[in-house]
Amino acid sequence: MAYNIVYKKSVHRDLKKLPKTEVSRILDQIEHELIKKPESNPVLKGQFAGLRKYRIGDYRIIYALMGANILILRIGNRRDVYKGKI
Repeated sequence: MAYNIVYKKSVHRDLKKLPKTEVSRILDQIEHELIKKPESNPVLKGQFAGLRKYRIGDYRIIYALMGANILILRIGNRRDVYKGKI
């Protein structure tokens, strides 16, 4: 199945907080690796129940599968990304 990647508006703010080299690496991974098998990544529990995570080094991408779309909700360092609300 071919997926489309959709970014929530707040993701742009998340990316501004990260180093530019990391941003390009993360976006490349999303475009080339995550899109292949997004359903194979772990499902989260707790306040993020039903969402999935994708790991890139110390960074995590929290996303939801919505039909043929992958909705990217948050991108951040693993110690900060699970704090707060989406």
